[in-house]
Amino acid sequence: MSTLPKVAWIGLGIMGSPMSENLIKAGYQVTGFTLEQEKLDRLSAAGGTAAGSIAEAVRDADVVVTMVPASPQVEAIAYGPDGILENAKSGALLVDMSSITPQTSVDLAKAAKDKGIRVLDAPVSGGEAGAVEAVLSIMVGGEQADFDEARPLLETLGKTIVLCGPHGSGQTVKAANQLIVAVNIQACAEAVVFLEKSGVDLKAALDVLNGGLAGSTVLTRKKDNFLDRDFKPGFRIDLHHKDMGIVTDAARNVGAALPVGAVVAQLVASLRAQGDGGLDHSALLRAVERLSGAQV
Repeated sequence: MSTLPKVAWIGLGIMGSPMSENLIKAGYQVTGFTLEQEKLDRLSAAGGTAAGSIAEAVRDADVVVTMVPASPQVEAIAYGPDGILENAKSGALLVDMSSITPQTSVDLAKAAKDKGIRVLDAPVSGGEAGAVEAVLSIMVGGEQADFDEARPLLETLGKTIVLCGPHGSGQTVKAANQLIVAVNIQACAEAVVFLEKSGVDLKAALDVLNGGLAGSTVLTRKKDNFLDRDFKPGFRIDLHHKDMGIVTDAARNVGAALPVGAVVAQLVASLRAQGDGGLDHSALLRAVERLSGAQV
């Protein structure tokens, strides 16, 4: 019998499915629940166990991992008679890997403590590719002892795992991450349009730029999206719109000015309003093309 903790996984989307499968490959017993039957079938095919409800999934779990889109979904799966807190066993560790507001994480940890359940907020960065390759950056908020307990599991999912402070700290760092990523993608998109309109070989230009100070993980990951105009979602504009709302609100609460971030947040919102919310966030290129006179 495996000595690894039993895992319940709630939320099997673009990120959650490959992440849960990496745990299964590492020998973890994973019971999952999500709303889409095809995602449950995928989990079963990978060697996991599909549950019929949240309560069924978490009942015997030592660790409950959640990966859902936003704060309302986290609250929906955590609270209420059918939720995690009412059905997970006392002493279980809840690792929320969703990207939500810091305050939601703080409130969840407080409510869970009353039920004898420990919580870590552990949002990730790296997109679908990082999830598949198990090289995610994981920023964690919570208690040191709980982080130490969760670390072996997190190391199965990511490459850079850091405890950033108390509850909510992981979400604060993730908000900063999303700010940097959005501004970086916007800068890359503007450069692409500038280069193309100047008649430069775009592939050659991006290769040499990525080898210098302008290089970044964003450019490495998104270069082919720009070149091929392939905006199949790895991380949807809809979700980045949500995250830009989180960071701008959190920054206002602490009195931090985000002049460039505020502009990019509006560009993300405008792209979403034009019907591109389901595309990858590299589709910010489409917004720059529109502003530059292209019919997109």
